[in-house]
Amino acid sequence: MANIKSAKKRILVNRTKAERNKSIKSGAKTAVKKVYAAIESGDKAAAQSALTAATATIDKACTKGVFHKNTASRKVSRLAKAVNQMA
Repeated sequence: MANIKSAKKRILVNRTKAERNKSIKSGAKTAVKKVYAAIESGDKAAAQSALTAATATIDKACTKGVFHKNTASRKVSRLAKAVNQMA
């Protein structure tokens, strides 16, 4: 355990930020899973609406600094490609 006051504060702040990032990342993963579930069921309209929601969630995570800009773009691109390749 840290003895210096600033080090103690850093530990608390890092823990708080890690919890926040974990929550945001988990929400993004859930949104992505919903898109793939809609694709598996073959429902184009549901996949399209899930894609819109997932894109917004991923972009928000990127804005908050949880995902890197290129990572967010890659995830959105792969989701859009998967939805567009539906029959």
